[in-house]
Amino acid sequence: MNIEQKEEQIVVGLDIGTTKVCAIVASVNQDRTINILGVGKAPSDGLNRGVVVNIDKTVNAIRTAIEKAELASGIRVRAVNVGIAGDHISSMRSRGAVTNTNQDSEITAKDVERLLIDCQQVMLPAGQQIIHVIPQEYIVDGQDGITDPIGMCGIRLEANVHIITGMVSAIKNMYRCVEKAGYKVQDMILEPLASSFAVLEKDEKEAGVVLVDIGGGTTDIAIFKGNTIRHTAVCAIAGQKVTDDIKDGLSILEDQAHRLKHEHGHAWADLIDEEQVIPVPGIAGRPPKEVRKTILSGIIQPRIEEILEIVGIEIKRSGLGNQLSAGVVLTGGGSLIKGIVPLAAEYLGLDTKLGIPRGLTGGLIEEVNSPIHSTGVGLVMHAFESAQNAYLAQMNPMSAARPHGSAAADSGQRNGHAAGTTETNKPETLSQNDTTAPAAAGDPSQAGEKQMAESLMQKITKQMKIWFREI
Repeated sequence: MNIEQKEEQIVVGLDIGTTKVCAIVASVNQDRTINILGVGKAPSDGLNRGVVVNIDKTVNAIRTAIEKAELASGIRVRAVNVGIAGDHISSMRSRGAVTNTNQDSEITAKDVERLLIDCQQVMLPAGQQIIHVIPQEYIVDGQDGITDPIGMCGIRLEANVHIITGMVSAIKNMYRCVEKAGYKVQDMILEPLASSFAVLEKDEKEAGVVLVDIGGGTTDIAIFKGNTIRHTAVCAIAGQKVTDDIKDGLSILEDQAHRLKHEHGHAWADLIDEEQVIPVPGIAGRPPKEVRKTILSGIIQPRIEEILEIVGIEIKRSGLGNQLSAGVVLTGGGSLIKGIVPLAAEYLGLDTKLGIPRGLTGGLIEEVNSPIHSTGVGLVMHAFESAQNAYLAQMNPMSAARPHGSAAADSGQRNGHAAGTTETNKPETLSQNDTTAPAAAGDPSQAGEKQMAESLMQKITKQMKIWFREI
């Protein structure tokens, strides 16, 4: 096998969904551009509403998707960043406080670390464990509204945090499926949080926005305000329910219902300009059926409205209903049903748009340019940001805080995985024709600021390789 080292860091996002498993292999170059190297997909029937119900079927789907991504990218996958969702996910708010004992009263990253640990001292329901601890604001000596207290002077440090929890057995089963498929879990991230990295702009998170990720088994809801996540919820009604409604309402096969939904389905019957009769082959030699488009829409619309009703309830529950200047962003495979964007805007009374992965600069961009891949791309982006934050924390531990939402690693610790460790995806060709080229080296003859910048970039690249090294 031809092995060729590249000046790239390789990560893999693995979206294990109810209806499909998608693996995305990506790299980041020295100039921090993200390239999609390979995409692999496989049907999934080992999960129900985001929870593993059949280990063997899930393992086979994971293995198939990753092997396809390996073949497309020429990268040997060792570790993956896994998204987690399901109706077992819940969230709560917590508040913690610590006293600064430093002689000069300067708040350091260690103080913030102690504070976040204190915030986790909460009573959890039986069988639940913490996945993420996301700071919302810090308070220093009674002064609130602080987003980064490191470097400030103060005695009492407090924080309001958003804690996301999941069922221990569901998390362990997800780990077990990935490991039985032959891979290691590098990190586990809540799927709507991952999707937000791919489809939301920073300005949207600052102004206030609702992210609605309509998948196959669950609809994930995340509300952002002030550039941080404020509320999360998971609804067990999603795209598969729509397919089931069509299948039962028209007495047809599931694959026929799935095709009708995507090719002819419409979420808002009032917007259908022209009636259309859709032929559907009969079952086992029976005569074909004819389905009017308005009838099909009449089946789809009530289920979509039910999803939107739940979204509206969660918006009210968050207390941020009048602070969502950026409105709603719909993503996920279920958001591809025609007419769903205007229906959501009308039903929720908020500006609504379709969320498509952004921020990609090279490689197979067209392969992932769809809401279906929002979570997979977001997992890749989250992994790169976490690696960068970890490097900055190591370079300057007194002035770098814990990565945003990095308590996801805690779930790995509770399952026998070391937090903070990574597994390298080896940049080796699986065939003789590897189209991914090494990043261009800097010109050694140049001096001054450019030479210093290139030298620093080389140090960063070298250090990040350590974070992605094979254990």
